[in-house]
Amino acid sequence: MAKNILIRDLDKNDLEWIKEATPSGMSQNEFIKKIIHNTKKKKSSFSTFNNDDVPETIFAKLPFKYIDLFAGIGGFRSGLTPYGGKCVFSSEWDKYSALTYKAWYNDDNIYENDIRDINIKKMIPDHDILCAGFPCQPFSLAGVSKKQSLGIAHGFDDVKQGNLFHSIMKIVDIKKPPVIFLENVKNLISHDKGNTWKTIKKEIESRGYLLFSKIINANYCVPQSRQRIYIVCFDTKIFGSEISFDFPEQTVNQNLTLANILSDKPDTKYMLSDKLWLYLQNYAKKHKEKGNGFGYGLNTKDSISRTMSARYYKDGSEILIEQLRWKNPRRLTPKEAKLLMGFNDSYAKLYGHNNGFPQVVSDT
Repeated sequence: MAKNILIRDLDKNDLEWIKEATPSGMSQNEFIKKIIHNTKKKKSSFSTFNNDDVPETIFAKLPFKYIDLFAGIGGFRSGLTPYGGKCVFSSEWDKYSALTYKAWYNDDNIYENDIRDINIKKMIPDHDILCAGFPCQPFSLAGVSKKQSLGIAHGFDDVKQGNLFHSIMKIVDIKKPPVIFLENVKNLISHDKGNTWKTIKKEIESRGYLLFSKIINANYCVPQSRQRIYIVCFDTKIFGSEISFDFPEQTVNQNLTLANILSDKPDTKYMLSDKLWLYLQNYAKKHKEKGNGFGYGLNTKDSISRTMSARYYKDGSEILIEQLRWKNPRRLTPKEAKLLMGFNDSYAKLYGHNNGFPQVVSDT
């Protein structure tokens, strides 16, 4: 009679591989079931807005480990987990982002202090990919404009955030990851007449990495115009100097509009007050007369939004929704904002959230 397969009968090396390859937030039992399921179905793609289509974990020939620096609420983590990535270190100093990150990814082991003060050798594990969405405010058009108006230094001269790129390079010098994966605003290329970008390329390439970059607009997968530069770098000591790498091509979905993410019956608490709506209209009128582009963005369900910024919670001015039969426009709800940033229910199910990623902090 054929013998049933038991975990204890597996080779020690196989058991160790299972332990190492199991993604964070997933049990080994679930991991093995997914491998079997994937093998049977041979399925490797999913639709961004089809909540019934849960992304399968796609395992390459070798599982990989990565670190998530300036993690925010986990854009890199949501993206890399389905492909077999295991996060071995996360850092985020914004307390509200950290609270959300912990709850969404079932991970309390997050470094919440200044990354410039960390003991790299002692606290950051070895890894295959270094991921970092380092702060964009010192380089973004809006951030630079605001800092200039206040007489505050921007770019690398921004004392609080501008030199964090160099902290990434310190980690690279000590941990020497095979791959560096960075993300920032598109203005990084043109900031300071291109000198900022020249410095970044020089710092990375002088360490023996081959650098590839591309500005990608997220409007092919979410109803938002959001252009960001993605930078992927390979260590030539490992991959050689003749590296063939291309960013995936994106095709804009003309049918993708805010209707895909807007709630049918939003709470009226998200409607702007008469006072705030009047202020925003007057503010926009004043700057228009001066020839400036500052003002609110009013959207219908059939449009796509402008870029959501970190200040959205203040008044929602850049993405206002014209709600049918409401007196004034409204802000996005937390759930709508979450979907607009691509954090849909399909990703949430990978981490055990069957009803979507939960709202962790107050929306007020």
